[in-house]
Amino acid sequence: MYRIGIDVGGTFTDLVAVDPSGRATLAKVASTPSDPSLGVMAGLSRLAEKIGCSQDRLFAETERIVHGTTVATNALLEHKGARLGLLTTEGHRDVIEMREGLKDERYNLRMAPPEQLVPRERRLGVRERMRADGRVATPLDKASLTRAIATLKREGVEAVAVCYLHAYREARHERATAKALAKALPDAYVSLSSEVFPQIKEFERVSTTVVNAYVGPALSRYLGRLAERLAEAGYRGPLLIIQSHGGVAPVAEAQRLAAGAVLSGPAGGVAGSRYAAKLLGAGNLIAFDMGGTSTDICLIVDGEPTLAVDRKVGGHRVALNSLDIVSLGAGGGSIGRVDAGGILHVGPASAGADPGPACYGKGGTLPTVTDANLVLGYLDPRRFLGGESTLDKPAAEAAIKRLARALGVAPLAAAEGIHRVVNTNMAEGIRVVSVRRGVDPRGFALLSFGGAAGLHVTDVARQLDLARVIVPRVAAVLSAWGMLATDLRFEVARTHIGDAGGLDGGKTKRLFAAMADEATARLSASFAGPMRLQRSVDMRYGEQIFEINVPLDDMDWAVADPLPQIVERFHRCHEELYTYAMRDQEAVLLNARVVAVGVLPDLPQEPRLSSAPGTAPSDERRIYLGDWLTVPVYDFDRLAPDQAIAGPAIVESAMTTVLLRPRDAARVTPHGWLDIAVPLLADDR
Repeated sequence: MYRIGIDVGGTFTDLVAVDPSGRATLAKVASTPSDPSLGVMAGLSRLAEKIGCSQDRLFAETERIVHGTTVATNALLEHKGARLGLLTTEGHRDVIEMREGLKDERYNLRMAPPEQLVPRERRLGVRERMRADGRVATPLDKASLTRAIATLKREGVEAVAVCYLHAYREARHERATAKALAKALPDAYVSLSSEVFPQIKEFERVSTTVVNAYVGPALSRYLGRLAERLAEAGYRGPLLIIQSHGGVAPVAEAQRLAAGAVLSGPAGGVAGSRYAAKLLGAGNLIAFDMGGTSTDICLIVDGEPTLAVDRKVGGHRVALNSLDIVSLGAGGGSIGRVDAGGILHVGPASAGADPGPACYGKGGTLPTVTDANLVLGYLDPRRFLGGESTLDKPAAEAAIKRLARALGVAPLAAAEGIHRVVNTNMAEGIRVVSVRRGVDPRGFALLSFGGAAGLHVTDVARQLDLARVIVPRVAAVLSAWGMLATDLRFEVARTHIGDAGGLDGGKTKRLFAAMADEATARLSASFAGPMRLQRSVDMRYGEQIFEINVPLDDMDWAVADPLPQIVERFHRCHEELYTYAMRDQEAVLLNARVVAVGVLPDLPQEPRLSSAPGTAPSDERRIYLGDWLTVPVYDFDRLAPDQAIAGPAIVESAMTTVLLRPRDAARVTPHGWLDIAVPLLADDR
């Protein structure tokens, strides 16, 4: 039985099918932004052709499909989500505007306030109020609610976010509001804060609920359309959607918690990086995913990716657990431009899939990173996508010449400038996730993947003094491949605020037991396989305003009072993070969390290469590295285990090209991956 992973990017849709032996078949087709499901279905057809069977047979022999999508991400970033209304407690409609009294650039007095997803005239107060202990302070006023819903109906809203004060403690008013909305606005997408983010912190709860309602209709329509097309084509297995936290969820859950998919696409690459770390036996990796539109970067520490609780996507707070990914507007389609001061910039604007870079021959005229790489000789115009497409080199040269005139330099210098600037931008992105967070990147290997990464990765490594770069055989579609190496995941969180010394240990234990039952029940509704539970708490010291997440795995839950163990684990965790603990201060417990994980079968390891002598270069190419050089070109798919390749050289497959610079030394691993030793800057002095 096959497992199929699908990653829809801004430029290409990547697909990979893995058979029981671990052999991967890859396909890449142009994305269709107007309806991404069309590109997915075209890609599945192409995948069947490459396997050598009909699409009907492929579907009949497919165990599951795992999908990562940028639909929610793009709707949020491009402000193309639903026409939205917000119902909140009377007097609190401006919480989303006031935020926390902070702004992104706190010392920038001229910084404009962020554009809100829901304008003030569609933010309506409803007369009701819950107390923090769950008691009713003001009953839900039905007349007030009716007037608010009537206003939203006149405004023609497609979605409604409902966020009442202290609904995380008691949700009866939100549930009653949902029933009223279902009668008055039966076609509206309704998002309740008590279901999306049932935790303390009002702004985070409002913002996350609003984001969920804003992107929910677009994501729901797309996933529904894709599921219908798959069913019509004969597919009967499960369709799973990768979430921002790195786990997967069924379509119905992804539609309900749409905000959990705003980092769906990049999460697949991180899942693949985690699996790659396991295969390599390398605990510390920097995942470096450069595609057509963006570059996504994440740290893998001791084999696991780092998580973030409070993320901003497009300037909007999403407080759900997610992988700590930094995304940059730097990809193969990133456009080079000259500002009023004559300075060259690359990105974040991208040519995307339509029209794409000038060399795609689809009408694009702006100079991009891909055009520059073609002019510099790094790409073979005859063998793009394994010869399925050709690149228009004269069109790329014309686009670069126009940029060169604006810069006042020769065309070759302009192309080299684009290449250098985008590399510098990506190196700075890696510093953001490492150096600026107190992590020395020199103890990490750089894992390169995405169709465009191989031409840039060793130069990026040099800028950061990283001595090792790894390029998997499936680098061009590693995000799609990695989605097959993750598990189902349902999380339940409850606010349980109080000084640990004043809480009832028995009640805390019963709370975790009830949450475990709820998480298990939710998972069991769509999964019948083996499960495991992960428990954790969010805690802080009394005078602090930010909490840390404390894992409670392997704790003894048979004791009558688990609080002493929880507190001690918090002290140890705080000491590990910040080098000190204050055991004389009271520890405050804010949120309890239980995650039910549905354990899917492990992804079969790629088969090892058979022993064979090293293969000779298949071709040679003139490339520009300060001077024009003629370098050997190796076929990635025909390399032998332990084969050594010295730079400068090109290693290319149907879907990716790797540039080895002078003094780079690559060795082929038993699975056919490239393990590249990069000379450090200190060695060049």
